[in-house]
Amino acid sequence: MGASYETRHFINTHEMDILSKQGQGQLRRIFIRYLFLGLAVSGITCKKSGGKEPEVVQPQPVETTFANPLMSGADPSVFQRNGTYYYLQTTGNDIRLWKTASMSGLATAPSKVVFTPVAGAANSRNVWAPELFYLDNKWYIYFTAGDGTDLSQRTWVLENDSADPSTGTWTEKGKIYNTGADFWAIDATVMEYNGSRYLIWCGRPDKTNADLTQMIYISKMSNPWTLEGPVAVISQPTLGWERNGFPVNEAPQVLRNEQGNYYLTFSASYCGTDDYSLGLLTLKPGGDPMKVTDWEKRGTPVLSSKPSSSAYGPGHNSFFKSPDGKETWLIYHANSNRGEGCAEKRNIRMQKISFQADGSPNLGEPVAAGLKIAVPSGDK
Repeated sequence: MGASYETRHFINTHEMDILSKQGQGQLRRIFIRYLFLGLAVSGITCKKSGGKEPEVVQPQPVETTFANPLMSGADPSVFQRNGTYYYLQTTGNDIRLWKTASMSGLATAPSKVVFTPVAGAANSRNVWAPELFYLDNKWYIYFTAGDGTDLSQRTWVLENDSADPSTGTWTEKGKIYNTGADFWAIDATVMEYNGSRYLIWCGRPDKTNADLTQMIYISKMSNPWTLEGPVAVISQPTLGWERNGFPVNEAPQVLRNEQGNYYLTFSASYCGTDDYSLGLLTLKPGGDPMKVTDWEKRGTPVLSSKPSSSAYGPGHNSFFKSPDGKETWLIYHANSNRGEGCAEKRNIRMQKISFQADGSPNLGEPVAAGLKIAVPSGDK
């Protein structure tokens, strides 16, 4: 039988009273606990408030553009391996190596002197145009130097077996030349083609330097510091734009397009003139690099002075790919004003190039100094 309304009302009221008293006790305990916690936090805050607020570090904005010139210098050369760019240029008395993941940030990249010749040695003076290559699992630098006289300029080779060319020890492998043709030789580069390796450089016709004509020579290599011979001439300065100042073809650079065709850029005319420019040779598909008849010379320069861009005497170039491999870039030196010649006023510039329908490179015109240019694709 159920309880009466009055009985149920009394029980409920009594329960509520008990619960109310219990709840008040719990509330008091919770209040005291949080009071002490609040005082503790307040004390900590008060102690901090008297000191310096921590500085908020803002992330640096990612640079999406750059402008030419990048830096002072001449005879730029770039070698790219495993996401790293290794850069060299003429310093005059030693060899310095820059290392960077971003060519647009080259000017702030760390650099290190990796070779200083022995004073008085046959390669101790006029150290020019170093180029880096990774061959047969070792690093090699090819450079020009002499004893201080123009007649003595030759090409020399350094070797390093370290995984990183900016570390380890560079050892001299000596002068690289063909027996019986130990003539004036500068601006050497390496071409690998159809399983063979070739050295391509600028030389003169004989030991006496009676004829100062500079031509492009080639010879097959038996190893990275030895030529197996013979030597062939593949380009001579016969056109008017190659003979300003005096007749010059120098600073050869190999370029291979996506279809596997080979091209060779070179610098023409004397570097002391504003007419210094880039020319182009094309190797016919399947041709023999040792045969001059297998190379076709473009009849006009492929890069020349542009006063409106503050670019005079552009030349002595190198090529590299963007970090993602989608773009091909040209790097070269030029002067910013007329008549500045082959001296310390030259500066380094770079710009993206394209390819024409026949696969040949289109270097365009020198990009204006100071103009904002998008960084290479994938640049960090």
